[in-house]
Amino acid sequence: MSRLIVTLVVLLVVVVGALFFLAGSATEKPTTQVEKAVELGNLAS
Repeated sequence: MSRLIVTLVVLLVVVVGALFFLAGSATEKPTTQVEKAVELGNLAS
């Protein structure tokens, strides 16, 4: 029974560590403004 508990605790520690690693690696990229030339005829609907 204690072997099962140790295995579950190790598995839980690995999962929590992976979650912290993935949360720390997620970074937001700054937005960039893209300007595009539009023909005058396309402005009128």
